[in-house]
Amino acid sequence: MDIMPEIGFGLWKIDRDHCAKAVQDAIQAGFRHLDSACDYGNEREAGEGIARAVSAPLCSRDDLWITSKLWNTYHRAEHVRPACERSLRDLGLDYLDLYLIHFPIALEYVPFEIRYPPEWVFDPDAEHPKMNPVAVPLSETWGAMEDLVEAGLVKEIGVCNYNSGLLHDLMAYARIKPSTLQIESHPYLTQEKLLRLADHYGIKVTAFSPLGALSYVPIDMAEEKENVLEAPEVLEISKAHNKTPAQVVLRWGVQRGTAVVTKTTDANHMKENLAIADFALTESDMNAITGLNKNRRFNDPGVFCEAAFNTFFPIYD
Repeated sequence: MDIMPEIGFGLWKIDRDHCAKAVQDAIQAGFRHLDSACDYGNEREAGEGIARAVSAPLCSRDDLWITSKLWNTYHRAEHVRPACERSLRDLGLDYLDLYLIHFPIALEYVPFEIRYPPEWVFDPDAEHPKMNPVAVPLSETWGAMEDLVEAGLVKEIGVCNYNSGLLHDLMAYARIKPSTLQIESHPYLTQEKLLRLADHYGIKVTAFSPLGALSYVPIDMAEEKENVLEAPEVLEISKAHNKTPAQVVLRWGVQRGTAVVTKTTDANHMKENLAIADFALTESDMNAITGLNKNRRFNDPGVFCEAAFNTFFPIYD
């Protein structure tokens, strides 16, 4: 597929036992954009779901846009290609449509045979497990990502979780420019300046967690009261358009020019998440939803790394 579909199916937090079926169900529902990562720990099962869908046949490989991500422990140049090839092997693919640097965080290498995926801490059996950051310039990692494009393993490359300063720096040295910036963005974290900068550089933006707190409440990174789908403004707009609150918020994300990555294992919700092309929000609707911004970041290494991994490691000011 030449163009990334604006609505993607995300594989984060889908357990292995259900992942193959969820991927097949998502493709059956109409998803053609799958968002994966080494760190999600389910790429082999996702590959099984892709293989089933293609053999059914629900689609061909060329009908799909498949994204994966380079994990933090593979930032040294010599580890980038093996990491990509491992994802390709697990997914059962010859190439990726898009490969992203998952975080601008370089951690000590963990060999595949020791632990895969390696996750965040270097030694989980230590008395106080922690991250082991290493000094690897992001420019080194990007150069190895460019090599993947030239080798035909990936069609496009990009970054996740970069701030404006890192994006300016990347554009100063990149031989192959990033096609995509993937960031957390939802009505409580609109990131207007970063979206404007990406547009200036001709970089597409994909929003993960486009519905906000829902993915984070079960893992104690958000509170129930932070659910944007219950905001009065969203409920009012939902009623006016006869759409669900989730459809309204996803439509807001797409209408402002970002792709959105959604996640559900419920087949009905999959269809609902895709059914946002038959209505448009008014300028007033868009402004009301954008006005909900609180700069509330749920996925913040400066918070969760210290709490979960005994390591203070902020990447946002």
